Amino acid sequence: MEKRKLGNSGFEVSALALGAMGYGKSREIEDRPDMIRVLREAVDLGIDFFDTAEVYGPWTNEEMVGEAFKGVRDRVKIATKFGWNIDQQTGEHRGGVDSRPEQIRSVIEGSLKRLGTDYVDLFYQHRVDPNVPMEDVAGTVKDLISEGKVLHFGMSEAGAGSIRRAHAVQPVTALQSEYSLWTREPETNVFPTLEELGIGFVPFSPLGRGFLTGKIDASTKFAANDLRSRVPRFTETALETNQALIDLTRRIGERHGATPAQVALAWILAQKPWIVPLFGTRRRERVEENLGALSVRLTPEDLNEIETSGIRIEGARYPEDLLRQAGL
Repeated sequence: MEKRKLGNSGFEVSALALGAMGYGKSREIEDRPDMIRVLREAVDLGIDFFDTAEVYGPWTNEEMVGEAFKGVRDRVKIATKFGWNIDQQTGEHRGGVDSRPEQIRSVIEGSLKRLGTDYVDLFYQHRVDPNVPMEDVAGTVKDLISEGKVLHFGMSEAGAGSIRRAHAVQPVTALQSEYSLWTREPETNVFPTLEELGIGFVPFSPLGRGFLTGKIDASTKFAANDLRSRVPRFTETALETNQALIDLTRRIGERHGATPAQVALAWILAQKPWIVPLFGTRRRERVEENLGALSVRLTPEDLNEIETSGIRIEGARYPEDLLRQAGL
């Protein structure tokens, strides 16, 4: 398995990471045994970097990840997150953010218990809390690192200013934000800061919530409880326009014997050596397909064809209400 280091931290992980978010966020996970099996099989396939969060459920996702890696903790690196306003007694997700020091400390204790571990490899602030000074947040995580409960500090969907303030108190190992062939804002908004400070990048939704696999088109219908049914980028009109991107990756893939998903992941891997894409899937065969991207070496001509394609993506990546809630 190819390895990558997240920035200058020395934190080395598999070049692709697997996110467990989609493995049931409700309090009852009907296919829990299947999802645990996929997580364990991913370890056998060489992936050692896994992502969860207390808010996924809340709590059921961390419990499942903890069960999946019982007995193989020394073979995996686990990232989880704090920062949402979740009642630490009941698990009620009350909406909004909460990164008060006492909340962070309560979250890590709960996460360690649910994950069945003494430490978390990477502890992300899930969203910036405008009501808590970043210095207080970073200082609290710094204390947790000194106590051995956390190994590395991360941030998610944070801007350059917040990253700099946090990094000045406790070095930030990685930023997690959305990034893919159809979401490229981090290139101008945060990449220069990450490169300057030596911070790694873990892009989520590298396959565009499934669109970049090439298996979604304008005729695709989404269930009412599927977030994509509300996302402007997934309306029928937007999908018709955005299909041009799939046509492009399919053409490039044909030259390499690769699928559109593998091209999309290979493109991200080609951008910077300190990027580790974080994908999600519920099926072993998709894990295997995505790992195949590590063997796809896009040529300078391929990369230039993408850059000069002139393709414009239609539709926002989130509904307006979710953008406001997350402070994006």
